[in-house]
Amino acid sequence: MTKAKIVLPFLCLGMFFSCGEKKQETVQEEVKVKVNTSVAKRQTVEKIATYTANVQADVINQITPTMPGRIEKIYVEIGQKVSKGQLLVQMESSNLQQQSAQLANLQKDYDRYSELLKVGGIAQQQVDQVKTQIDVLTAVIANLRENTQLRSPINGIVTARNYDNGNVFAQQPILTIQQLNPLKAIVYVSESNFTDVKVGMPAKIQLDVYGDEVFKGKVSLIYPTIDAATHTFGVEVAIDNRNARVRPGMYARVSLHFGEKQSIVVPDAAVLKQAGANDKYVYVVENGVARYRKVELGQRLETNYEILSGLNEGDVVVTAGQTRLIDGSAIETTNN
Repeated sequence: MTKAKIVLPFLCLGMFFSCGEKKQETVQEEVKVKVNTSVAKRQTVEKIATYTANVQADVINQITPTMPGRIEKIYVEIGQKVSKGQLLVQMESSNLQQQSAQLANLQKDYDRYSELLKVGGIAQQQVDQVKTQIDVLTAVIANLRENTQLRSPINGIVTARNYDNGNVFAQQPILTIQQLNPLKAIVYVSESNFTDVKVGMPAKIQLDVYGDEVFKGKVSLIYPTIDAATHTFGVEVAIDNRNARVRPGMYARVSLHFGEKQSIVVPDAAVLKQAGANDKYVYVVENGVARYRKVELGQRLETNYEILSGLNEGDVVVTAGQTRLIDGSAIETTNN
């Protein structure tokens, strides 16, 4: 009788634990997170790389005389368009006037000596000496005129003016003229794409000020050396600016097309951003649980992302319900 009383409580205790285990299994089944999933696929995508750059003038001219002097008059203002050969600045010309007067006197002497030479009243040597003086002074006057009448060497726009009328030129350029068409952007391309870049290949340019509008450009120059520190090389992209809407200094995004390649692609809904960092990650389904997986993104392809690293073809990624997941969460796939 005593043994029966002792066995009975143990049987009840065993039944209690058995019931508890079944109840715990039920609770675990109930906390599975319901998610939607998609399969990482390999597909052909265009090899497009986008770089940032500041737009620059293709040609910049600093308008300066060769020697110090007083500025008589500046004929243009900042923002004004100028044409090749247009007079921009008149420097003090007293020396030019003196030399011009001397040249006029020499020319008169030469004409008179030439008449005397015809009648034998003077030697040929004297005529030749005057002619040499005229040639030398003509060259001096041409140089003085070039440095007193400063003209624009290009069609462009005035972007800087550092003096006022009456100032004495010292070191800074009097004016800066920049050519507006074409413009250029210099981008630095990865060494891995060195053989992909060709002079003349098209480029697409987007400017923050014009939103999604695309401007046309083409590769005009490829730098011949690779930077040993960054393993990049410079590429100049010429920007067609016949309508003058693009200006030097604008912030640009330059896209180059390097052909096609095979890449892993997943829906953009699968990609999440790590809070407090710039890391991107996805949840991959492995044996009924979600596993955190850091990924490197390539380009956006409409509603998909190209994955450069972190996933393999055939990996199942979570596309909905990620906000309730942590690494190792049990999941139930619904795909509704």
